[in-house]
Formats: sequence, C-alpha cells, structure tokens
Amino acid sequence: MTARSRGSILALAAAVIVGFAAIARAGPVLDRVKAGGVIRCGAVARPGLLMPSPDGAPTGLLVDLCRAIGVAAAGASVKTSASVYDSDRAFDAVRQGRDDVFFLSGAEIVDQTLPGFLVPGPSVFHETTALMVAGDSSLERPSDLAGRSICFLQGDVSHRHLEAYFAARRVAFRRMGYQEEDELHDAFDARQCQAWAAEVTTLAAVRLEGGKTLRGGRILSEPLASFPIIVATGTSDGAWSALVFWTIATLIDADRPYRDWAAGGLDSLPIAAAPIGITAGWREAVLATTGSYQAMFRRNVGQGSPLDIPVGPNTLPANGGLMTPPYAE
Repeated sequence: MTARSRGSILALAAAVIVGFAAIARAGPVLDRVKAGGVIRCGAVARPGLLMPSPDGAPTGLLVDLCRAIGVAAAGASVKTSASVYDSDRAFDAVRQGRDDVFFLSGAEIVDQTLPGFLVPGPSVFHETTALMVAGDSSLERPSDLAGRSICFLQGDVSHRHLEAYFAARRVAFRRMGYQEEDELHDAFDARQCQAWAAEVTTLAAVRLEGGKTLRGGRILSEPLASFPIIVATGTSDGAWSALVFWTIATLIDADRPYRDWAAGGLDSLPIAAAPIGITAGWREAVLATTGSYQAMFRRNVGQGSPLDIPVGPNTLPANGGLMTPPYAE
C-alpha cells in the first residue's frame, strides 16, 4: 500500500468518525432547551387545549404535550413556557423560530403563510366543528336544521364549515351571524337561534357558563367537519424534529394494548434515540411525569374534565380513532 493510499484511507476514516460524531451530537434546539431548562411552545387558544389558568399560567392538553417533549429533552425538572398565537404578529414566533414547538391546524398554517417555516409532524388532536341545540330540542342531526336559524361567528373557520356542509347537501338554513361571542351567547340563551355552530371544544366550554339554555346545551354527534391539529418544529434542526416526533409516538403507543402475537405499550416500538441526544430511560421518564396521551386527554378535555368531550377520533384505530403512531408490525 502506498503512502498516498494510506493517507486516503485515513482521511476517509476520519470523515466517517466526524460524520458519526455529527449524528450523535445534539442539535441547536436541544442544546438550547437543556441549557436554559425551558421548552417553549405555542398554539392558538382553545378550551381544554391551551387556555390561561387563574394564576396566568396556561394549561391544557397541548401544554401537557409540550412538557412531555421537554422531559424527553432535558429531564423532569424542565419548565414549560406556552404562548398564545392570538394575532398575526404572534405567529412571528413560528417564522422567527422563537418557540421550540408549534401546535397548528392546517387553516392556521395556510392563513399565516407558514409552510416554508416549519416541519409538520403527527396529529396530536382532532378538532370537530358541530352544532349545539337546547337540551330539550327534538333536533338530532344537522339536516334537521333545514329552514331553521343557526348562530355563528362571522368569518370564523366554523362558519366556513357550516356553509360547506349545508351547501354540499343543498339544504337551506337561516343565517344569524355575529361579530362578538357575547352577543352570540345571549342570542342562543334567548333561543333566538335554534343551533350554534362552533368547534366542539368551544361548545363544551360555553355549556359551563351563561343561562339555562347554554348549560343544558346538547352537542349533536354528527360533525359538520373534523380537522387535525399537528405538532410542528422549525426547519433548522432535523434532530429536534425527530425528538418531537418520537416523543408524541411514545405517548400514543403507551396506550396500545398487548394482544396475542402483538406487543403493546412501549414494547410495540422500542426506540433507542441516543443519536439525537436523548438519554436511556427517557420514555419511562416522560410517562412517569405526564402520563400517556389518553391520560392527558381525560384530564384536560375528556370525561375526567369539566368539558366532558367524548374521545371520538382521538384514540387508537383499534378503538375507532385516528391516532396512528408507527409500531413494529
């Protein structure tokens, strides 16, 4: 072997070693979260998903998911900072990468022109637009509202879903659009309209307030539309995107039952994520701190919460849902 050949082999070996070192090295976002001990997440406010608490600290399913990702990244002592995207300017946190994790719907991504600023990840909640009627109403399906009055917020996404649903079925209804939610509350409570169109999380929340009609409101089971809220990350750090994806997969996989010839729970997809900077035992640490996805769902929006929303699509396919993480076949 010539000196030149030996030199080439050594250079190649050095390149491979450097390459492996680069793979194993944590990315800049993970470094930032570990150094600061804080993970920063953001989303549009929705009842049960992201809402301010009386002490000013946001709570909800998305906050719990944010904390789970933080625990995977930096351990149980990590702190969670959750911001509300309540204006066009607030979405600059996505464009400028100020937040580490974003929870967004497709409409929010498109309306804010965000596709080029983020890496889309899995669905973390399937929101539904539906109709609420008075508790003593005989109406059972949206089609029963033919020719009747329906309240909605003008220009809201739920308004678009309402129009699309009835237009597709060529069913006419009386429109009662409002600019302010307080006015809509009063109109429904006074029975000036026979149904209210909105996201189910909103309808479930308003049932807890207001007068007799609101408190006795019944949400029709047939939806007008359903759409996912996804978890997304910035485009600058692929290792961080991988960490977020595998954390969400772990939370959902933890609810997978054991069956004959099929592993369940964390055994359904063993994940050794040392190359992206996650230490051994990270999955167990996450579940010990936050619980599984279904535990989060129950305490924030499900039957263990005041909202009492049925799990619907927010469960595994074996239970009739749409939450499908990868698993080892």
